[in-house]
Amino acid sequence: MSEHSRKIARNAGVVASATLISRVLGFLRDVIVAFALGAGLLADAFFVAFRIPNLLRRLFGEGSLTMAFIPVFSRVREEEGEEAARAMARSAMIWLAVILCGITLVAEQVASPITMAIAPGFLDNPEQFAVTVDLVRICFPYVIFICGVALCMGILNASDRFLAPAMAPTILNVALIGSALFGYYAGWNVAYCMAYGVLIGGFFQFLIQQPALWKTGFCWRGPWSWANKGVARMGLLMLPTVFGAAVYQLNILLGTLLASFLPVGSVSYLYYADRLVQFPLGVFGIAVSTAALPSLAKLAAKREMEEFGSALSTALGLTLFIALPAAAGLLALAEPVIGLLFQRGAFSADAVSATARALVAYSVGLPFIALSRPLVASFYALEDTRTPVRIAVVCLVANIGLGAWLMFPLKHVGLALAVSLSSFLNFALLFSLLCKRLNRCPMCLKGVLKTLLLSCGIGLGAWLTVGLYPWWLALIPAWVVVYMAAAYALGMDEARLLAGMFRSRGGR
Repeated sequence: MSEHSRKIARNAGVVASATLISRVLGFLRDVIVAFALGAGLLADAFFVAFRIPNLLRRLFGEGSLTMAFIPVFSRVREEEGEEAARAMARSAMIWLAVILCGITLVAEQVASPITMAIAPGFLDNPEQFAVTVDLVRICFPYVIFICGVALCMGILNASDRFLAPAMAPTILNVALIGSALFGYYAGWNVAYCMAYGVLIGGFFQFLIQQPALWKTGFCWRGPWSWANKGVARMGLLMLPTVFGAAVYQLNILLGTLLASFLPVGSVSYLYYADRLVQFPLGVFGIAVSTAALPSLAKLAAKREMEEFGSALSTALGLTLFIALPAAAGLLALAEPVIGLLFQRGAFSADAVSATARALVAYSVGLPFIALSRPLVASFYALEDTRTPVRIAVVCLVANIGLGAWLMFPLKHVGLALAVSLSSFLNFALLFSLLCKRLNRCPMCLKGVLKTLLLSCGIGLGAWLTVGLYPWWLALIPAWVVVYMAAAYALGMDEARLLAGMFRSRGGR
């Protein structure tokens, strides 16, 4: 087991822990915002205003910028030394600040047309439209801070520092919770308080990265250049990743569009089911790919392709080791979990059943969605950002085609199943092309078989307890322990990596 494998597992644990905290705080934030802001005119205005910088964050920030930056930064550091890499990072920040400040100044002037484009229905209510325009002007500068955080994240991750970047979303959640409660109890306008809370959260998200950067020896004062070749290379790599992020957002939009032709409630069933699937993906799937990218980029820069394949094999093995039992658990306990979380008030037993069927269809594709993330990270580490985007476009067409074909016989379940099938296609294309490029299969088939058999056993055991309320809920931690113990007894590397990680963290 190589040092890179241990490093990926250790760093994935850090990111997963921080992400779990953020997700829990995100749920608490939703509860508190619902209490303080409600669901009226001001709430709609705030959510529309915050959606605009949030969309820009997804297109240009955390994903695209970081994934384009890390491989180039690693290559410059390998070929030209640490100081050249730091000069490239400073140059990138200067370019980023100038471009984003320019975009923000323009947006402040045309906030009214922007609001009109994203929420044309608000024109029927002049008061709501005017409030939304004000909130857009307040929230928009957040994009400057969050894209700065993305660049800091790239520097830190490339230096094997993961905690500060992973904790950044937690800071925003705390800021929104605090501003909502402050506005409510002070008797101020909660929507305006939360808009300023977005800015405050963005500022502190950027600020908490700085001590971690200083510990690596990085300082923003130092040589930089407008004509830095590394920044130019990063910009070229970033263009396809932005397009890929846009394809993902378009996929969500078109899926919702198809669901709108189905019976009332279909969009909601898919939304609630997707939220449950996204939890293990968000906590563990993103954690492994985030931890893997810097190691893969360093190995690619050094042309150590044998080690590259070994590190990728570890990332894929860890991802499957977590995603398969998660999928099995969701398949087995879909209806009782949905009922426990949502069956109250207007959410009827029929809604629980319909949402559970969607969850089953989504869960089939969960392992393939999770496995695709480290595969995409591998292409980015090799400075190939075009191949994943081309495949994403193919899968977008497949998803829409399959959805249109399956939605009428299977209704909303057909749309969820289309997502799973297109996710399998995405994985298959990425995996086959990467195998050709590396001239090897980066997955241990024996390990895959062991994980599959153990997951089926855990899923079957959970399914047999469905009628034993509340035992099915109480036994979930027990199934986790049984799965880990069985995997460890079978000598699976993934179980040993995770056990070693928990032992070391417990010791600290």
